[in-house]
Amino acid sequence: MVDLVGQHAKIKAELEAAMGRVMETGAFVKGPEVKAFSEELAAFTGSKHVIPCGNGTDALQIAMMALDIGPGDEVITTGFTFISTVEVVALMGAKPVLVDVHPETFTIDPKQVEQAITARTKAIVPVHLFGQMADMDALVAISQRTGIPIIEDNAQAIGAAWCGSDGLHGQSGTMGLMGTTSFFPSKNLGCMGDGGAVTTSDDAVAARCRQLANHGMSRQYHHDIVGINSRLDGLQAAILRVKLGHLPSYLSARQQAAARYDDLLSGINAVQIPVREYRSSHVFHQYTLKVHPTHRDALRAHLSAAGVPTGVYYPVPGHAQKAFEEFEYDQEKFPVSDALAASVISLPMHTELTEEQQRFIVDSIRNFVNKDKNK
Repeated sequence: MVDLVGQHAKIKAELEAAMGRVMETGAFVKGPEVKAFSEELAAFTGSKHVIPCGNGTDALQIAMMALDIGPGDEVITTGFTFISTVEVVALMGAKPVLVDVHPETFTIDPKQVEQAITARTKAIVPVHLFGQMADMDALVAISQRTGIPIIEDNAQAIGAAWCGSDGLHGQSGTMGLMGTTSFFPSKNLGCMGDGGAVTTSDDAVAARCRQLANHGMSRQYHHDIVGINSRLDGLQAAILRVKLGHLPSYLSARQQAAARYDDLLSGINAVQIPVREYRSSHVFHQYTLKVHPTHRDALRAHLSAAGVPTGVYYPVPGHAQKAFEEFEYDQEKFPVSDALAASVISLPMHTELTEEQQRFIVDSIRNFVNKDKNK
């Protein structure tokens, strides 16, 4: 599904030099590499502040702690995503209020967000899924009208951009009060371990997030609030600085691979290629097809037998997870999420994907479809 070995081989000398700088200084926690990466990522995204932390889940927790989200509060989000988005709300003692997603873009449905707002709603958390941004025109309008802040879950879409119909524009993770992201190795901007960050252009929020991520400390050994210990280490920051310099070319390579998939899959009516939100660039963390649910698992088995890996994101949406039974979700209110869980399949997508590999993958899909037709 990803080829990190191939990606890293091309920049091996840069990576070794970056890691060597850290070993020479001994600044393994915090230090100049972390500071420089924060500044460089802020410049790249257009966000005023970047607060690095230990991973993307920590980033979500820090963002919610900054808003004092806790028992009695509600946070509106979607369950058609990785569990951490919903999990952190529950960990804070708040109620995750889940709404369904759009059937074509797979991102949160703003109309349902608006219907789910109550006096207890403390935040809205849209997920920019598979590399594509949620409908920020509608979500920002809701936030401005209600005063409810947006925390963008940007773990899968760093570098995506929004150009709205009313002139609203910005990079993913910069359009709400806060954005959160992950530097897990398989992400579009990934390190060689774990890492994450909160982005914001609000000075007070940034200061609070930094304090929360550092044991709630205002100055050494003075802890004004209860915080957590979540840090991006110097080695990972040095690696990310190198890879951030290559990120534009990485995103371009993914978009070119996606366009090639589109072209090769044209004419295979049994699969639906990803639908692009016309106001958002798509940076293709995943290239996800929709197929008939009765054929999905058989297609996966066929591709596996041919040596082609696939992924299903996400087979059990949040509303159906045992961990969230206490919230007693109405299982009938998520028809789109349930349909997607049964029908999506993601193909290999990474910066090293070749045309030959993609032709082989698509030929394997075509062979499956033709074989099924002849039954």
